[in-house]
Order: sequence, then C-alpha cells, then structure tokens
Amino acid sequence: MTEEADSSGLGEREQALLAVERRSWPGPGAKERAVRERLGLSPTRYYQLLNALLDDPRALAHDPVTVNRLRRVREEKQRRREG
Repeated sequence: MTEEADSSGLGEREQALLAVERRSWPGPGAKERAVRERLGLSPTRYYQLLNALLDDPRALAHDPVTVNRLRRVREEKQRRREG
C-alpha cells in the first residue's frame, strides 16, 4: 500500500484510522472485525496507533471533530483511573 498524504500531511493509514473512528458500529465486535479485515491490524495495535495519532497536530488538522472527541474520551478515562 502506498502512503499517500493528504493536505494535512497524514498518510493513508492514519486517515483510515480516523475514518474507522468516524463511523458508528452496530454492535460488539463489529469495529474490531473491520479493523482486522480492512486495516490488517490487531485491535491492540490499532488502539496503540490511534492513541499516538491523537497527539499528532496533523490529525487535528485533518479531522478536528473526531480527534477532539477521542481526546475527550481518553481524558475522561484517565481521570477515572486516577481518581
């Protein structure tokens, strides 16, 4: 797969990660199945890459709504773990 960047500088894989997060999923396991089939990633690796991507300013430029939503979710989970 060629890594073609868009105007924000994100490659195809990074764009695909955010596209998965933009979708709503019908039930348990559907998202993980799509991650394996479409991206060829284990769910664990997918979430590792996604978490790193949330800190990338290029991701914010590419899809601010999705990135900000995911950042809020991540921060809430961190707050619950800490306190």
